[in-house]
Amino acid sequence: MDSHGVGRRLSIRTVRTIALGLLAVTVAALAVAEAAMQPTPADRVMLYTTFAGMLLATSVLAFGALRFTRQARSLVSTIRLVALAAVVVAGGAVAVSAGTMFLSEHDLRLVLVALGLGMGLGLVLAVAVASSLTSDLSSISSAAHRVAAGDLTARSTVERGDELGEAAEAFDGMAARLQAAEIQRLRNDEERRRLFAAIGHDLRTPLTSLQAAIEALQDGVATDPARYLRMMSKDVADLERLIEDLTLLARIDAGRLELRPAPFDLSELADEAVEVLQPVAAARGIEIRVDGPGPLPVEADSAALGRVLRNLLDNAIRHSPPGGGVTVELGVEPDWVVASIVDDGPGFADDMLDRAFDAFVRGDEARRRDGGGSGLGLAIAKGLIEGHGGDIVIGEGPGGRVRLRLPSR
Repeated sequence: MDSHGVGRRLSIRTVRTIALGLLAVTVAALAVAEAAMQPTPADRVMLYTTFAGMLLATSVLAFGALRFTRQARSLVSTIRLVALAAVVVAGGAVAVSAGTMFLSEHDLRLVLVALGLGMGLGLVLAVAVASSLTSDLSSISSAAHRVAAGDLTARSTVERGDELGEAAEAFDGMAARLQAAEIQRLRNDEERRRLFAAIGHDLRTPLTSLQAAIEALQDGVATDPARYLRMMSKDVADLERLIEDLTLLARIDAGRLELRPAPFDLSELADEAVEVLQPVAAARGIEIRVDGPGPLPVEADSAALGRVLRNLLDNAIRHSPPGGGVTVELGVEPDWVVASIVDDGPGFADDMLDRAFDAFVRGDEARRRDGGGSGLGLAIAKGLIEGHGGDIVIGEGPGGRVRLRLPSR
């Protein structure tokens, strides 16, 4: 449906409304005249002739004004024209009526003077109203042009209770949403830039090491080929783990995470995670244990939840000082099963609290490759826990504390 067709139908509807309105007013006036004046046949002819002439003149003025207002570029001119047309119609009706009532020349002049005063006052009122409307419309138009030029902070600041005020409020709301969307777009661009930089960093390190080892083996300068092969195997494992983490995180972000919930004991799963990481903790002189009330039945994907616990424990071990301890604290709340991984490390820095669960966010000391971790552990943990309908947060110290909750069975 093209805009010309819509505009044509609107014009036809407007014309029909004006015609029916003029006809209804004229018929009503004739009915009142018949009832109030009880005219003679001669008066009736004059009355009907006068009303018909006024109807014709008003129709010409109305449709002329309608065509003008459709093309006018100024609201002030439109309102002035409409006000002038209304005054002319009223003045014409008074003048014709005065002429048919056989007023004296003096009385007729008095009526016309009063009519002129009324016309002048009406025009002043029309100009005053138009000025207010034009000022507010100019504010909206100026703000619209600024937004179109890229200034998304522009607002009309128009406050009215009528339709113009509603339009201004709608425009300001639209501009605010555009500004919020632009801020989010810039934030996403920055996050995407950091993401690519972090991926490049984490890929470059093992790839560089692999390239150096391959060249050493090819050139025959590797004094201990077996050690070089072990290093290359570790680099390949690091790359596989990073790619696996990236793939899982991509599925989480895309909402395509597939979980297989089944009943199991969270306490038993925590014991298994501690057992897996016991050698890592022992190598650093760190005591790792589970503190819980006993069996804690939950219904979840045990493989996904086991991965979360192992990631959190590994992170806690890496940030706990030698000789320190890491504890998995288990408990229950109404409708929830709770697990907290607590370590004796320095805890999370204040500037990390709001972004600890973002991808590739790590402390500066963990950026070194010997610190381990890709910076995806907490982001994956958050996605997996929320996929089960739970939540995960950074708890209050002392030390590092990550607290997760899962719906109880």
